[in-house]
Amino acid sequence: MSDDPESISVRGVTPDSLLHTGASDNPSAEDLVLASGRDLTPRNLEWAERRLAREGRAAIDKQLP
Repeated sequence: MSDDPESISVRGVTPDSLLHTGASDNPSAEDLVLASGRDLTPRNLEWAERRLAREGRAAIDKQLP
């Protein structure tokens, strides 16, 4: 067993080294709603669209680790 915490296999947990925000793509309102842990409802999609219009890519980057 290694001392590297990312080499430890924990069922259902993705190691940090495999997580990414996908900075090369354009996030959709659905992406932002899901990243924020909210349900996909018309109200939440409207919130996400406004936030993406105001903050752009940074809106989703703020939601992800």
